[in-house]
Amino acid sequence: MQYRTLGRTGVQVSTLVLGAMNFGKIGRTTQDEVTAIVGAALDAGVNLIDTADVYSGGQSEEMVGKAVAGRRDDVVLATKAGLPMGDERNHQGSSRRWLITELDNSLRRLGVNHIDLYQIHRWDPRTGDDETLSALTDLQRAGKIRYFGSSTFPAYRIVQAQWAARENHLGRYVTEQPSYSILQRGAETHVLPVTEQYELGVLAWSPLASGWLSGAIRAGQEIATSRSAFMPQRFDTAIPANRARLDAVEQLATVADQAGLTMIQLALGFVTAHPAVTSAIIGPRTMDHLHSQLAAADTVLSADVLDAIDAIVAPGVDLAAQEKNDTPPALLDASLRRR
Repeated sequence: MQYRTLGRTGVQVSTLVLGAMNFGKIGRTTQDEVTAIVGAALDAGVNLIDTADVYSGGQSEEMVGKAVAGRRDDVVLATKAGLPMGDERNHQGSSRRWLITELDNSLRRLGVNHIDLYQIHRWDPRTGDDETLSALTDLQRAGKIRYFGSSTFPAYRIVQAQWAARENHLGRYVTEQPSYSILQRGAETHVLPVTEQYELGVLAWSPLASGWLSGAIRAGQEIATSRSAFMPQRFDTAIPANRARLDAVEQLATVADQAGLTMIQLALGFVTAHPAVTSAIIGPRTMDHLHSQLAAADTVLSADVLDAIDAIVAPGVDLAAQEKNDTPPALLDASLRRR
């Protein structure tokens, strides 16, 4: 396992992060399975676990908490808040009111007295940066969180939040969690250069592109992944973007074979090769998934392999831009662009 410094924090984290989105009802995993996966990941050198309040309605946090009991000091524990937790309109977002309430809920579910990295799951256009940052700064000073970061923020919002922290003499985000993979390279255009400029740690989510880069999806085969059941539009090859992905996967498989690598090693090695990226978040649902992904822990891609990838999917290109979850709100909500 390799380790890198998380931004300017001085904290050393593994280049593979254990993501917990599949823990619980989303991935149909039991507590025993989660405990085994977490234990095996920690034994292999993974030292950062990333979850969120919204994953399986809090069940993921509960399972992670039970799995790390007795090993809490060995884990850099990260969670997120901001996406809706139920139907009540104020049980979401990044207002002071909600963050203070929901952090206490996360601490209870995890069974811990502090979170190492507390992340805003999505930018909340209804809440000012100073409101959010002042609440996070107070929670940090109270000892409930050690650091705080953002997730899937557009580049201009990352910059704005840094300026708001400086202008209001508040703590600042020290990490960003963007979507980044061989098939989704848009982050290279603005987000990753901005994170480098501000020396933020970067935890890349979906480095296997929702399973497209797992090696299980190939031309001429029925697509059957755990996500195809509840996100069928992402795997429908009648959609042009998905046909483009499948074509790219076939070419990438040839590159991987010639380099003596699995598709997973190629995909994870690509993400961690970028100088702005601290770690790639893996999301195993089974022990077999975990072992296949841990096999990429020490993968270093040669310049020739990276050049071959660039020839298949050009730098800065997203083959499915609609899946990035960072579309500006004014493009989604007509009321924000009309009087």
